[in-house]
Amino acid sequence: MNKQLVFLGVGACALVAITGCKNPFFSHPSDYGRELPLQKMHTVDTLPLDEWALDDDHTELAEEYIDHPPRNRFEGMDSFELDIEQARAWTLANNVDVRVALIEPTISTERLAAEEGKFEAVFFASARRTELDQPTSSDLQGSQVELNNFNAGFRIPLRTGGTITLESPFSRTSTDNEFTFLDPSYEVQPTFSISQPLLRNAGRRVNTHSIRVASLQSGITQTAAKLEVIRQVANVDRAYWRLYSARRALEVSLQQYDLAMDQLERARRRVRAGVVAEIEETRAEEGVAQRLQSIISDQNRVVQFQRNLKRIMNVSDLEMLDEILIVPETDPNPINFELDPGALATQAVENRMEMLELELQLAIDASTVDFTRNQALPLFTFDYSYNTNGLSDNTQSALRQARRDDFNDWTLGLNAEIPIAGNESAKARVQEAVLRRLQRLGTREARRLSIIQETLDAIDTLETNWQRILASRQTTILAERTLQAEQRQFDVGRSTSNDVLDAATRLALAQLTEIQSLRDYQIAQVDLAFATGTLLGASRVAWDEVDPRIQPAPYQEDDEPIAWPLQPDEMPEPEIERAPDIYGDS
Repeated sequence: MNKQLVFLGVGACALVAITGCKNPFFSHPSDYGRELPLQKMHTVDTLPLDEWALDDDHTELAEEYIDHPPRNRFEGMDSFELDIEQARAWTLANNVDVRVALIEPTISTERLAAEEGKFEAVFFASARRTELDQPTSSDLQGSQVELNNFNAGFRIPLRTGGTITLESPFSRTSTDNEFTFLDPSYEVQPTFSISQPLLRNAGRRVNTHSIRVASLQSGITQTAAKLEVIRQVANVDRAYWRLYSARRALEVSLQQYDLAMDQLERARRRVRAGVVAEIEETRAEEGVAQRLQSIISDQNRVVQFQRNLKRIMNVSDLEMLDEILIVPETDPNPINFELDPGALATQAVENRMEMLELELQLAIDASTVDFTRNQALPLFTFDYSYNTNGLSDNTQSALRQARRDDFNDWTLGLNAEIPIAGNESAKARVQEAVLRRLQRLGTREARRLSIIQETLDAIDTLETNWQRILASRQTTILAERTLQAEQRQFDVGRSTSNDVLDAATRLALAQLTEIQSLRDYQIAQVDLAFATGTLLGASRVAWDEVDPRIQPAPYQEDDEPIAWPLQPDEMPEPEIERAPDIYGDS
């Protein structure tokens, strides 16, 4: 009884240790995820805008706007002059989307290593002690038996689908059977065995299918990473030129405000002199109010485009919440190009990562077709095992007997498994794999045509925007002459304030059109580079996979004075200066 209690106690302690001192028969809070408060999950709070409301009369404030310049939203802000090459470099080094994309190849590398690991040899071992105390009906049987079994060996998977096993079982048996010849007895049985499929799951190509797929998937993740790098650098270029355009548009609005104020002063002088009716002053005030709306909207666009650029670059000293004004230092360089559409279209098809991704996916499909066809075959397995036996009253004698190979056994077997109902499931999987590959072939052709169209459209857009630059430049020159003529006509009483303001508005529209044409021309170059799978800039961009367990983000840009990869504390800090007043009166 005491012995039974000891074994029960040992078993209970082992159970408690395995379950971590928690009751294994009932649930525990640690079995579940984080418990969320029901009030937080089932209610939606309101935004207390009234707490920030100001008791201002908007009508009085609107009347004061006429005789006061609009609020300078950037007053007191620091500024930072940024060229486009620096914006690209910071995007490569800090952009969150780029970092996330460059981690994926590292993950796929680990996935490939896991697949390759299935062919690693395995060492196994086991030990077991058994005590039997059973009633018997004959003196020829022992009622009490002690068994001690040990086994150790190696299991070696083969790339052909088979398995080789080398093991050496060892046992010690003690019994109270008085007719037993050896007590205790020691038995060893070194064994060699091999099992090899002959049809299904047979062959190197079938058994390395998962490794091949993981390797090709790793290539797909690298194409996705490169595509994300190209996309983000293109995005920062677009954001840069949109910010440049917004700042130039704000300058035009400020210029229009100055022209409207000058016209208002001229109208007031002529009204006071009794040369024109009072309606001319009112018309001039209306023109000033309209220019104020443009300034307010343009200032907001500058802030939003600047915030987007900061988000893409993700520089610690240029946070989105920081009151720092980014001043684009790089000006557009409108150069006309004579492009070869055929050569660029061919280059685009060769360079675009989407095409390489499809080629890799087609390789996966081809391997999958072969694999599913193999899985549709009958299962035939060849088994062979050989072992020598040693039995004695001591360990050394049993081992010597096994080494002499006095007693040996061998087994040769063939197992078969053949579907009797047509094997429709396996055949359907084969047809599915074939159809998926055929579908992908059609997708490749569709994507090739789409890339060619995208490239040709980008070329046409580039050429169109060049023509727009020329036309808008001429329109601006003529609109400026018209405004000067209308001002002279007003001074001699041959035109009205509306005529002058209309001419000023047409000048503003012409200037904005020219600015937009320059912006669109620069962005069209970015789009053409993106369509051909390349980037703008004076140097190539190269990078390594990112392993966040070791280093934050290694990047490299060739032919630059900065040596990549860089750690975050090695990144150049932006030089912040006081922002110039946008009204020019400081």
